[in-house]
Amino acid sequence: MTDWFAPDALDQQLNAQTYVVKQWRDGHFTQVSDQLAEEVPIALVYNGVSHAVMLATPQDLEDFALGFSMTEGILQKKSDLYGIEVQTHHNGIELHLEIASECFVHLKARRRSLVGRTGCGLCGAESLNQVFRLPEPSAMAESTTLPIAVQSVFKAHQAMHALQQLQQVTGATHACAWAQANGNIGLLREDVGRHNALDKLIGALAKQEQHGGFILTTSRASYEMVQKVAMAGFDLLSAISAPTGLAVRIAEASHITLLGFVRNQQLVAYSHAERMF
Repeated sequence: MTDWFAPDALDQQLNAQTYVVKQWRDGHFTQVSDQLAEEVPIALVYNGVSHAVMLATPQDLEDFALGFSMTEGILQKKSDLYGIEVQTHHNGIELHLEIASECFVHLKARRRSLVGRTGCGLCGAESLNQVFRLPEPSAMAESTTLPIAVQSVFKAHQAMHALQQLQQVTGATHACAWAQANGNIGLLREDVGRHNALDKLIGALAKQEQHGGFILTTSRASYEMVQKVAMAGFDLLSAISAPTGLAVRIAEASHITLLGFVRNQQLVAYSHAERMF
């Protein structure tokens, strides 16, 4: 049986590993060391019942578990999570979450099987009604809907690169960050998957009870990224690449300001530009 997953990445939850590779340069191969980002199967188990398996970078796993649970609508608030136990196996990592009985009953009623990939589509939704999850008025954080300066967005994006430590080492990860209204970055999380990076960030924000400000991503803005931002109670998502048409429509309906192509002191506002000044 092939051992697909490096034991060190599992046992020590390493986010990167060193590999010896052959580099072609100046007409010949040279043996060099290269740092590669790791991705391993992460199983989320709720009250003893396995629910989802995602491929993710094995760091900030408790943030990931909380953020995923909240943006999937499994938990309505941080206090619905009673505890997390991380269990390492030869073929992946299990995150055992103990959640409130009411949440677990609701989860069983709409339970589905997920297999996550680096580019996650509809994540195994069983019906069309399960695809779009927009927050209830009381769900998660209250949106502040404060105006944000365009220069604050540029400032945050410019500062973001220096904080992406794993990306600088491996060149293979996305990042999502939370910035205050003045453009100062308060939190950043990285992962090989942009959705995972956002879930990790949202989990960390929930633990610290941070509100206001805005969310940045180094990826394109898919519908699911907008949906997660809305579920988390934030009202501005800024991406360095383009959104999809569906993402724009969901942003409009969710009162999210969606910015794309944020680079070189330029950006495009796809929805609710009135919030910018």
